[in-house]
Amino acid sequence: MNLTISMAAFALAASISPGPVNVVALSSGAQFGLVTSLRHVMGATVGFVVLLIFTGFGLHEVLHQYPMLTDLIRWAGMGFLVYLAWKLAIDDGHLNVDKPTRHPSFWHGAAMQWLNPKAWLAAVAGMGAFVADGEARLIGLFALVYFVVCYVSVACWAYAGAFLGPYLRSAQRIRVFNRSMAALLAGCAISLLYV
Repeated sequence: MNLTISMAAFALAASISPGPVNVVALSSGAQFGLVTSLRHVMGATVGFVVLLIFTGFGLHEVLHQYPMLTDLIRWAGMGFLVYLAWKLAIDDGHLNVDKPTRHPSFWHGAAMQWLNPKAWLAAVAGMGAFVADGEARLIGLFALVYFVVCYVSVACWAYAGAFLGPYLRSAQRIRVFNRSMAALLAGCAISLLYV
């Protein structure tokens, strides 16, 4: 199998599977629409690709030497996910047109990737599988392939949310949706205990 196709298949499996970044993209798409949510999508994509490049150039060695940093990232990520879940769970579902609601931004998406242990595992595993020797050309190729696949994958989740948006026009439906998303995020946080 061609190396580029293998890289793309790995990137697709890691990027399209449910996780905190995708849950937030789904929620953002439902609440704010696809176009507004693409800021979060781009931030998540850029954030991950930067993490991937840093990992390729040796960050994984630092984490291997100092496993405490890995634990710190995991606990910070869990805390962030619990915070996001709590904010969604307490939302009353009313759309207040007078008060602008904050939507996930580019920086929010990028930060989520750096606090997302799933992203760290994908970066370390991907670099270990495809660029173990740290060759700059292969790191660049993998980063480029991952950028395209990650962007399209997270955008699909935002699109799915935008598709669901019209069905969520009542406060009660929004509350149910937000609490479902909160439960998914809390589930992601709990799953990190077993990583």
